[in-house]
Amino acid sequence: MGNEGTWLIAWADFLTDADFYNMDIILQAAVIVGVMISVAFVVSIVIDRNDIADVLWGAYPATVAVYFWITQETSQIQGLIYSLVILWGIRLAIHIGSRNSRKGEDPRYAQWREDWGRWFYVRSFVQVYVLQGILSLLVMTPVLVAAHYDYFSFNIFVLIGLVIWFVGFIFETVGDYQLRQFISNPGNKGKIMMEGLWRYTRHPNYFGEVTMWWGIFAIIAGAYGCIYGIISPIVITILILGVSGIPMTERRYKGNVVFDRYKERTNAFFPGPPKG
Repeated sequence: MGNEGTWLIAWADFLTDADFYNMDIILQAAVIVGVMISVAFVVSIVIDRNDIADVLWGAYPATVAVYFWITQETSQIQGLIYSLVILWGIRLAIHIGSRNSRKGEDPRYAQWREDWGRWFYVRSFVQVYVLQGILSLLVMTPVLVAAHYDYFSFNIFVLIGLVIWFVGFIFETVGDYQLRQFISNPGNKGKIMMEGLWRYTRHPNYFGEVTMWWGIFAIIAGAYGCIYGIISPIVITILILGVSGIPMTERRYKGNVVFDRYKERTNAFFPGPPKG
């Protein structure tokens, strides 16, 4: 049967198989993430820094992808999906780890340390590490989908998804690099980054992050005819646009006249020419 037939079979599975998710696959991923968040929590107590959680955000899906890659007979599409997730996770962990090593604990966690008082460790474990673990399981949905299937179709949607992913990767990687170079210059202390990709969007790194996961979803949908992979980009989009990404970042600049002018002429998310 050709690729088209395989793709239709996958869609038939999606429409008729109520037991789509292989619970064994989910359980294996959950155990890996559970062990990782537990170890991370212990390490956070030892080093007295909760922002290790940020460093490990990319490590959870990447580690699960590595696990399935080495424990299963991996197809080309599975290898592609795992590779993209691993590359995303390793780069993000290195970037955040390097950034955090040059400064004190993130102000969010420092504030929670004060606000939570004697309940700090309990609330940290539940509200930071366990919650992050649950969210990471949702974000790694494409990895779980790929691990489920033993057949695939290679078509134009896979190629489109790969192109979308690379666009996102470039925006996130270049945006982070440009910001790091800007901050490392003592002469820019107290200034707002408005150069390079930051001239066209106030958050090129966040735009890249969201775009990468939509690209992976396109690959999943094309290869397996499965829409469950959409859980991942939806969760990432909600987190970045409405919860912990753009809103939390821009809250720090409330009342900053320079940032307000930058905000008026530059898109928050989608890249576009400056206004005015």
